Amino acid sequence: MTKSYWLWYPGDMELYYAMKQNFSRVERGYGWPAFWKSEGFRNRVVFRRTYMLEEDTDFMVRSRDTGFVMVNDIKYPFGVAVTAPEGEVKISIHCARIEAFPAVYIEGDTVCSDPGWMAGDYDAPEKPAGFSEYFTDPWQDPSVWEYSEKVYSPVSIEKVFVEKDDKGNVVETRAPGAGAVSGYLYTFETELTAVLEVLNTDGTPIDMLDVKTMQVCCGESREEALDMLHCYYSWHVDPQTGRCPRCALRCVFIPGRPREVYAIHQYVDIPVRAYLKTGDGLLNRIWEVAAHTFSLCSGIFFIDGIKRDKWIWSGDAYQSIHINPYLLADPSIDRRTLTALRGNDPMTTHINTITDYSMLWLMGVWDHCRLYKDLDYLRAMYPRMQSLMDFLRSQTDEAGFFTGRPGDWIYIDWADLDKEGPLGAEQMLYACCWRDMAGAAALLGREGDGAFYEDQAARLEKAIEKAYWDPEKGAYIDSFVSGRRHVSRQTNIFALRCGVARGERRKEVIENVLLNDSIPPITTPYFTFFELDELGREGRTDVLYERMTAYWGGMLARGAVTFWEEFDPLVPVSRQYDMYGDRFGKSLCHAWGASPLYLIGRYLVGLSHTMDEEGNTGFVLSPSLDHLGSLDCAFPVCGGEKTVRIRHKNGILRISTDAEGGTLVMEGARIPLHPDREYEIEI
Repeated sequence: MTKSYWLWYPGDMELYYAMKQNFSRVERGYGWPAFWKSEGFRNRVVFRRTYMLEEDTDFMVRSRDTGFVMVNDIKYPFGVAVTAPEGEVKISIHCARIEAFPAVYIEGDTVCSDPGWMAGDYDAPEKPAGFSEYFTDPWQDPSVWEYSEKVYSPVSIEKVFVEKDDKGNVVETRAPGAGAVSGYLYTFETELTAVLEVLNTDGTPIDMLDVKTMQVCCGESREEALDMLHCYYSWHVDPQTGRCPRCALRCVFIPGRPREVYAIHQYVDIPVRAYLKTGDGLLNRIWEVAAHTFSLCSGIFFIDGIKRDKWIWSGDAYQSIHINPYLLADPSIDRRTLTALRGNDPMTTHINTITDYSMLWLMGVWDHCRLYKDLDYLRAMYPRMQSLMDFLRSQTDEAGFFTGRPGDWIYIDWADLDKEGPLGAEQMLYACCWRDMAGAAALLGREGDGAFYEDQAARLEKAIEKAYWDPEKGAYIDSFVSGRRHVSRQTNIFALRCGVARGERRKEVIENVLLNDSIPPITTPYFTFFELDELGREGRTDVLYERMTAYWGGMLARGAVTFWEEFDPLVPVSRQYDMYGDRFGKSLCHAWGASPLYLIGRYLVGLSHTMDEEGNTGFVLSPSLDHLGSLDCAFPVCGGEKTVRIRHKNGILRISTDAEGGTLVMEGARIPLHPDREYEIEI
């Protein structure tokens, strides 16, 4: 029997769950929905298909929507057996729903809801219907995501006393004073996204009086949980379920007497496909913590972090798309995230209100499609890539530089950039978008489009070189309008990443900016990823290793169990969780903090993914063993469908794979790697 799926209008499922995700932020008792345009799903949809049947065929349509099934010209209700007659049969399913996206499930041996149905919204041309591997059961409700669960008990329970300090913060005190509050602190082994269940110590439910008065304070850190005034999540237990809402936590403080507390971790079960063990203990710990961080931030979508925003940001997603192949290699989460971010046409505002995030979205689509040879998704997104480029092009000056519009947010990084006039970093991204559009057009066989996009890229790169290159500084400047001639790492890193700085120019930028201590350093893991990526491309794995272990190792030394949104070793421990002028405002589990997974896999293990001109995927392996010592690891390759395993011990390197198209590059030699054979190389 053919496998059936729930079907919906393509993109509606993603837009519905994106709305729920972006409206889920709660901060100190109030909700904070995302501050950008909310893209809506369709309420009225039709599904169509024509069959040539050799005999009468029975089927049934299940749906929670209002609507009917039409077989040729006869209408039927949902939930009843329908007989389609022999011969050519035209079937249409009309459905509508207000509170969620319309969806149908078709059961039958021949007529069933497999891929092949078209969906329409009574407006645009019909498109292939959307579906997901997560919704294949006829009794599911596609508007309810069923999370996997794992129950955790605290690893420590201790009685503590807290009181206000002279600045109004609630802090721990060793001895109970007149104004001190006593209670119990419950600490779990690591950070989780969990529903808390709180019971009496004998396992019985909390009585009604306690439910109304008991405060449950959750925190990513001990300090946050104990600060009853400033912690982000403070709940009262639901009297019916004995539970508190799903939130990020590692520590829980409950004033009063001891309780029995469980954390029910809720997650999307995306299998981890990679592992790594080296002879470097610090590197192993960085890998483990990064893997846990990334898994926590990878669910229905890639989200920025699990505590504060929980929103879907394009810049965070762009990095997650590059990290994903080195841990999960799950293309479906890429597609869900990119589809949700882009929304519907026409495009009227920048993604997340940020100009550079619109560009990173397009670059992310292209990188995803190359990594997984996902031509179906590229075809689906190509019109939206084109309309996004039209939107960007409408915001350029007479020289062709992207300027944006008044009120648009130019982010790039939390850094002191000279943003007067067209910003240099934005032009680098804009040029990359033209190049990526040319690549997408070529892969789809649209030569006319490709020639236009190549011409636009070449024109812009020529203008950038003339306006932004400073020969005296040997670097690109942020702005030619202000007269400051300010040089930042961010603009020059994007010049490298986007291919604007090539050949000798690239070497100048590496030396004069990335290896120049007089240029202000980067303090966010977000842009540290981009900087170390370029150093890795340049073969400077020594600098990459030193900076990565210092930066992420510094967080571990401060007690991190997941990697943070930002880390500055000069900030005192007492203020290390503050950000945006907010006590505990820093996210301690942030997707872009997981970039060591990519950096280790791509440059120390030396695994890069390839796709040739015919669209065949492969990989190149060029390990940097000096920084690893002994090694035992495995990584998904060829779009996540195959695996390569690498082992190194006592000077012997062993490699095996089940994939075609692999190549080992060592000491100038190129060795083809064939499947189902172990290679043994003496180092």
